[in-house]
Amino acid sequence: MKKHPINRKPTFLLLTLLLTFSMLFAVGCQKAGTDNTSDTANDSNTQQTTGTNTENTAKSTETSPESSSEKTETTAADATQLKVGTWKTAQTIQPFFYDQFIDKSSTVEVLPFTNPGDQKTALLSGGLDMTGTTLVTAITAASNNEPIRIVTSLCNKCSALVAGVDSGIETEADLKGKTIAYVPGTMHHALLLDVLERNGIDPEKDVELVRIDFFDMGQALADGTIDAFCSGEPYPSEAVKNGYGKILSYPYFDDSIGTINAAMIVTEDTIKNRPEEVQKMVDAHIKATQYLNENQDAWLDKAEEFGTEKDLLKISAENIELCWDIDDAFIQNTKNLAQKMLDLGIITNMPDIDAMFDLTFLENHK
Repeated sequence: MKKHPINRKPTFLLLTLLLTFSMLFAVGCQKAGTDNTSDTANDSNTQQTTGTNTENTAKSTETSPESSSEKTETTAADATQLKVGTWKTAQTIQPFFYDQFIDKSSTVEVLPFTNPGDQKTALLSGGLDMTGTTLVTAITAASNNEPIRIVTSLCNKCSALVAGVDSGIETEADLKGKTIAYVPGTMHHALLLDVLERNGIDPEKDVELVRIDFFDMGQALADGTIDAFCSGEPYPSEAVKNGYGKILSYPYFDDSIGTINAAMIVTEDTIKNRPEEVQKMVDAHIKATQYLNENQDAWLDKAEEFGTEKDLLKISAENIELCWDIDDAFIQNTKNLAQKMLDLGIITNMPDIDAMFDLTFLENHK
């Protein structure tokens, strides 16, 4: 049988065409895939950029409170801190309210003391910017040429002469021959001697004066160790409330010492170099005093924190006058007190009482 040769040329062409189409199709698919990948990547980048912006915005939002807080802390740090001394008693309470009324460029740290002499020493050493003290202590300091100045009053009244309920004492004249407790060199000492003098009683011959701390006078009266005592509130009211004492008198005499008791003092140096700070403290003192006189509950609630029951405070409050003003009568009574102190030997020379007062800051407030 005769074999016919196969014509391979058409086959080759067909295969070539198929291969070409296959390659073109592959390239087309690859291009489409590349475009899709590019679009996806672009979408991802867009989302990432948007997320970054959102995150930055969130961070910015989160940073704002911190900045505000830092600003507040900076402001607080920049505030001038003023240190004020006082006692933890109802009659010397105003400094504990200064922070509510002080100029916001300042803050107040209240340092409580138990002894007015220690307060004065802390003031002179620079440990305090202002402090409360008794007028007796202020006069003593001035007589020793210590550079203190009274800038506002603190409290009036607060004192009482108390007799035991079984002491047989009905009038001041009945004190003759009795045993009376006192604390030397205090306002109460001066008031007691004023009472004795007015009744013709010689303190060295006609009575027995015994030194007993204010905190212990009530117990001594209750157990009969003494017949009477002269001290500040709340001890007189406590004696009455608990039934072992009675008020013999409130020894306030207009022609003598009157009702003056305590004041706020600063140093001459503070007045000279930082008068604006003194003004801030005096302004705060006035406002605090006015507030407490108008809001007895706020006054006594705070005083109760110091350890005295509120019902007792309500009784003693009738014999307490929170104050800030200083008038001519106040200054004259201070002069009378200084003379009493000189006569008693508490001081050895009479200070210039007028120079002891600086009323500039009270006048500025008015």
